[in-house]
Amino acid sequence: MSERLRLMCVHAHPDDESSKGAATMAKYVDAGHEVLVVSCTGGERGSILNPRLQDDIHILRDLVHVRRDEMARAQQILGVQHTWLGFVDSGLPEGDPLPPLPDGCFALEPLEVTTEALVREIRRFRPHVLTTYDENGGYPHPDHIMCHDVSVAAFSAAGDASRFPDAGPAWQPLKLYYNQTFSKARIEAFHEALTALGEESPYAEWLERWDRQDRAVTTKVACAEWYDRRDAALLAHATQVDPDGTWFKVPREVQQEVWPVEEFEAAASYVPISEGEDDLFAGLPADVTEADAMATTPGLRLIHDSRTERAA
Repeated sequence: MSERLRLMCVHAHPDDESSKGAATMAKYVDAGHEVLVVSCTGGERGSILNPRLQDDIHILRDLVHVRRDEMARAQQILGVQHTWLGFVDSGLPEGDPLPPLPDGCFALEPLEVTTEALVREIRRFRPHVLTTYDENGGYPHPDHIMCHDVSVAAFSAAGDASRFPDAGPAWQPLKLYYNQTFSKARIEAFHEALTALGEESPYAEWLERWDRQDRAVTTKVACAEWYDRRDAALLAHATQVDPDGTWFKVPREVQQEVWPVEEFEAAASYVPISEGEDDLFAGLPADVTEADAMATTPGLRLIHDSRTERAA
């Protein structure tokens, strides 16, 4: 594994970073890499999902600051750097027909505006690898879909000196991944593990209704040793997580045994993506200065681009 490389993880809301790739981030931090979490919004319109806190007056009165405090605790637990991109949560529209999104929210911002903001952060932090969501957003929340759109646009624009010239010197991340943490295989593994223990599984009904299409997982990062940090970071987002909820029904030691990896889909890369890849930094030069030089070389050619394959 290379040393001191930089990973940027772009997420829609605070708490998303702790449920998608958190153990991988903690692993890389402990290995000496730099990891930056970018939160596109502040989660201002999020629901209070922890039943113990739904009537808390302080939270109801000041959810904005509560969620910032929760993010600070999760950041400390994971050991990552963090920045707010500064856009406003769109909320999850519900009803039939769906209501319009609120004016000024992240999902309604012009893509050029959101892209420039993320390009500025990419050129400041200079990541070698960037992670985000697939084109479906992981699930169809408007902010998750916008997070995908802006991440893909910024990945392409950051290395082009003619794009957003006031956003800093050009820098090209060398690899782009999509988080793929919600797969049928993972849910089946948890369901079978609970059944084998003689426990009631909350996942049986999920599997009966499963209609999600499997994604192409290219990269599995072994990170079971960091599940305790992942769980602690997720619980730090106390308003967003029910500690007695579904995701905590499977004992951590069982998860470590039956599903010891976090999965990613390589979307675009300027270096080869090897079969059975187990490291987001795989294929990059061993010396960080060589990787830096590569990222600032004009005319880099994409070697792997699954985005084009899907569009075709």
